[in-house]
Amino acid sequence: MLCFSFTLPATRLAVPEFGGYTVGFGRAVVAGLLALGLLLVRHERFPERRHWRGLALVALGVVFGFPVLTSLALRTVPSSHGAVVVGLLPAATAIAAVLLTRERPRPMFWLVSALGVVAVVAFAATTGAGHLGTGDVFMLLAVLLAALGYAEGGRLARELDGWRVVSWALVFSLPAALITVLLTPWPTQLPSGVAWLAFGYVSVVSMFLGFFAWYRGLALGGVARAGQVQLVQPVLTVVWSALFLGEALDGRTLVAALVVVGCAALSRLTR
Repeated sequence: MLCFSFTLPATRLAVPEFGGYTVGFGRAVVAGLLALGLLLVRHERFPERRHWRGLALVALGVVFGFPVLTSLALRTVPSSHGAVVVGLLPAATAIAAVLLTRERPRPMFWLVSALGVVAVVAFAATTGAGHLGTGDVFMLLAVLLAALGYAEGGRLARELDGWRVVSWALVFSLPAALITVLLTPWPTQLPSGVAWLAFGYVSVVSMFLGFFAWYRGLALGGVARAGQVQLVQPVLTVVWSALFLGEALDGRTLVAALVVVGCAALSRLTR
């Protein structure tokens, strides 16, 4: 979770100089090459056919969906703004786990989760031009796809181990990501050192190494229960946005972050 809390600020630093598509797909290429090297060094066997569908869902959610959509969103919204929307991720992950495992949560769980959605939509609308902007829509879609990737990855990690799940998902995604990057225009000016560091972080840590511990934790503690640690992520991201990006934090952003975290926490308790 700590690794992921830096993702939005780092993306915000990289996107203006690299471009949204280059950051979104480029990080998948870098992480995919690292994953391929690791699998080859360890002489890992190709996953069984019964795992292919799950790995495809993981790739859709956390290799393409969340990285690309957040990269596009952060072209127009601040990192701290995006952090509030990402505050829905714990509840969304729990809902995805419910759907995948066919559990039956209490009605109060759905009510509290719905309140969190309302809080995020209200925040996004009132801090923009009076309506949901394109960046807000991208962030909401990113959360939904990330929740799917988290829940399915946590389930698969019980059989394959977390590092294998993310590694194979990245390798499966590598051809499409590489082709997209090659077809995407690169910046005309050489990106700064800070932009390269930010791109390196989201590629190596956010996209690859961070998932080793994350999927392992979801497998050991259960997707919905272990996902509770995500409750702290939006608050940390807001703090990092202020410290490293100099983003001004108004009372509305802080209140919205706390409300969303509170709703996510209650959704866990009522589950």
